[in-house]
Amino acid sequence: MQLAEGKKVYFASDNHLGAPNTKASLPREKKFVSFLEAIKADAQAIFLMGDLFDFWFEYKTVVPKGFTRTLGKLAELTDAGIPIYYFVGNHDLWMNGYFEEELNIPVFHHPQQLEINGTKFFIGHGDGLGPGDKGFKRMKKVFTNPVSKWFFRWLHPDLGVRLAQYLSVNNKIISGDADAKFLGEDKEWLVQYCKRKLEAEHHDHFIFGHRHLPLEIDLKNNSRYTNLGDWIQYFTYAVFDGKELKLQEFKS
Repeated sequence: MQLAEGKKVYFASDNHLGAPNTKASLPREKKFVSFLEAIKADAQAIFLMGDLFDFWFEYKTVVPKGFTRTLGKLAELTDAGIPIYYFVGNHDLWMNGYFEEELNIPVFHHPQQLEINGTKFFIGHGDGLGPGDKGFKRMKKVFTNPVSKWFFRWLHPDLGVRLAQYLSVNNKIISGDADAKFLGEDKEWLVQYCKRKLEAEHHDHFIFGHRHLPLEIDLKNNSRYTNLGDWIQYFTYAVFDGKELKLQEFKS
């Protein structure tokens, strides 16, 4: 990707819309929509790095109720020619065509490498990577098992969505509350993951979500790890202007 004059690339993650309930998350949703409107003028591309929703499951003919403002704004941006790329997180593993078909947004289930203005990026949601996150790794095996998905699909959506929302909010392994604090660079498993990737290939920037912490950590050989924080407590995002990547807070 080569940026046009005055254009930028934006990265955001972990909105968890719908948590702890629709009413409580509505102000956060409106703030995120305001952010999307604010960056519309200079965004050449937008990367949404997972967990936009606190729960998302696509039945064959049904998607979760709500999030009208967000989905409408995303459609507006893609219709205006601004590409948006979505990386699934641990709360929205079950995306299966809706974003691609309705919003023209490609969906990625694994980390990706890309180059912008000659700068090399390695990006993903971050769940299940590296030596830690063991609780979620066990959970993910259950959630992605075809048999588990088949049984869940046969639950009535009113029951299935309610059950999933309850587990999402109350289970600390799923919600991420179990480790949403800085562990120190030597114990941050995503940092360790980045260092291992650097042994095989250089990347200028590693960008992840999932940890709910705005972090910028310098690695070796002028490489940097950035965690995007969240849109629950921090309202942070990253922006790349073709030369420099900055982690910023949206205050409007």
